[in-house]
Amino acid sequence: MTPQTAIRVDDIKKSFKDQHVLQGVSFDVPAGSIFALLGSNGAGKTTLVRILSTLLKADGGSATVHGFDVADRPADVRDSISLTGQFAAVDEVLTGRENLVLVAKLRHLPNPSAIADDLLDRFSLTDAGHRRAVTYSGGMRRRLDLAMSLIGTPPIIFLDEPTTGLDPQARIEVWQTIQELARGGTTVLLTTQYLDEAEHLADRIAILHRGTIIQNGTLTELKQLLPPAEVTYVEKQPSLEDVFLALVGEPAPPASTEINTVEIGTVEDGTAPDRKEHR
Repeated sequence: MTPQTAIRVDDIKKSFKDQHVLQGVSFDVPAGSIFALLGSNGAGKTTLVRILSTLLKADGGSATVHGFDVADRPADVRDSISLTGQFAAVDEVLTGRENLVLVAKLRHLPNPSAIADDLLDRFSLTDAGHRRAVTYSGGMRRRLDLAMSLIGTPPIIFLDEPTTGLDPQARIEVWQTIQELARGGTTVLLTTQYLDEAEHLADRIAILHRGTIIQNGTLTELKQLLPPAEVTYVEKQPSLEDVFLALVGEPAPPASTEINTVEIGTVEDGTAPDRKEHR
């Protein structure tokens, strides 16, 4: 384990009776990066996150988080991480600000009110801070949940399918928040079943299938596993997501890869039109 490695997973195994959920999972997560664990429902993503966050014991193998063995030093691991599950864990009776103050007090941090005000500003929730969380939209509730996760400035955050059930606009808000966390030096381990989410966010992607990692690499490295694409020229039609975001006034997420396109002029005199290449 080097100082540049935030999480190391080595041959982790876990079974529930005769169901073998994890069958020797291994990978490293560099510090300050976004690592996506991609897999379908039932692939074992949540089980692995529960092991890494000390909520579940592995049957075999080992794992270290922030330099601490999850089996031998679980208290140190819990002090180093924050876990955000598939559904926002906010108290709907309390206001957004009261939720943040409560968590700060539970962590025995000085000046909980100042911490709450700072996080409300950071996550663009200041105007809604006095409102009860039950009135928040899905995106606002998830941003509040992430803000609560940052109290105490944990160096590592586990996000277990953080955009499940969110509308396209709310998903983009959460994506932007996750990117800001990584830019600030936080290590993010993200589990998702959405291919576009992993492609848009992750520095590295591991594909978990039937309890094992079948591939692990950057997006570029994974694309190189396929034969070179044949170049064809097609008219790009807007997707339904493009239409939705245009109508509600939100920009679409930037493309994660560059695509060569060709502009073809109109044929008026029977000659072949000029082609202008763009990137």
